[in-house]
Amino acid sequence: MRIIEAKDIIYEYPDGTKALDNINFQVEKGDIIALLGPNGAGKSTLFLHFNGILEPSQGKIFVDNEELKYDKNSLIKVRQKVGIVFQNPDDQLFAPTVEEDIAFGPLNIGLSQEETKKRVEDSLTKVGMEGYEKKPPHHLSGGQKKRIAIAGILAMNPEVMVLDEPTSGLDPKGASKILKLLYDLNNEGMTIIISTHDVDLVPIYAKKISVINKGKIIKQGTPHEVFDDVETIRSANLRLPRIAHLIEILDKEDHFKIANHYPLTIGEARKDILDHIQ
Repeated sequence: MRIIEAKDIIYEYPDGTKALDNINFQVEKGDIIALLGPNGAGKSTLFLHFNGILEPSQGKIFVDNEELKYDKNSLIKVRQKVGIVFQNPDDQLFAPTVEEDIAFGPLNIGLSQEETKKRVEDSLTKVGMEGYEKKPPHHLSGGQKKRIAIAGILAMNPEVMVLDEPTSGLDPKGASKILKLLYDLNNEGMTIIISTHDVDLVPIYAKKISVINKGKIIKQGTPHEVFDDVETIRSANLRLPRIAHLIEILDKEDHFKIANHYPLTIGEARKDILDHIQ
């Protein structure tokens, strides 16, 4: 079942510059999808259309097969269903304490204090931030802020979570924790859409990839289908994952022959190398 669809989306800045040029993008319920592209490709601009923060100059957005409308009631409804986590959590966290920040959304849609308290507790447990209720958000580390921003979206019980560069600015351990959290949420049934330019992380979590460059979707498919198209990847100012690039070099030097696809993870490379040795 298709849960989000962007159909023929064009978005123009006031000066007439096209940020998005005839975008067609679909997400099936329960998927975990990566929107891959270099900085300035249009990833964030497209994401802001999914719950009506931006309205397209042309084209339509559909959520659960219903066309998105831009009146107040329609936007409230869709923002309960589609939650967006911004790249910089400081753009999202504003309350004096963590619990007040997470409670803002549920209270704003009329939930009781009792239900809101339960949602705050449940969300903090899911992101591993129990005990931080009274902490000021601006005292937290970058990774902790990201998790609190995610908790604020979880408290709204969305069906879809959209994350703009969720591992940006984090150390490897912090990035790994965020990705494990998203993987677990997806396993529980939540649809996850992630924008990134980090080609090494994408094959680890994404079932499908859409490559965007200069406001256009230029490639879509599984990780192998996308990264096997090396010319398109490099034309978008991206690169192969490092392990795939190493095997590509070895292949060109006749040290290693590729059977079907470039390996995209260490696990795949290990299997290919062992098969090659045997």
